Amino acid sequence: MKKSVILIMAAIFSLSIYSCRETTQEKTEEAAKAIGKDIEEGAEKAGEKIKKGAEKVEQEIDEEIHNTDDVNNEEATDDAA
Repeated sequence: MKKSVILIMAAIFSLSIYSCRETTQEKTEEAAKAIGKDIEEGAEKAGEKIKKGAEKVEQEIDEEIHNTDDVNNEEATDDAA
């Protein structure tokens, strides 16, 4: 009787450890997915800012080439930002 109780306890212990391991793995996978999503969103925002900056540089170069950057010897208002 004593041996069977010990075997049952060992089996329950083994199952509980296995269950905890699965839960930990699931939480780790969820965290990894969340991190991936954050990285993707950050990369998207960075890409948008780079694109905006490139467009502004293109506009500034165009203004310099066509001498439309200065108005009455004052900097155009879009340069202040």
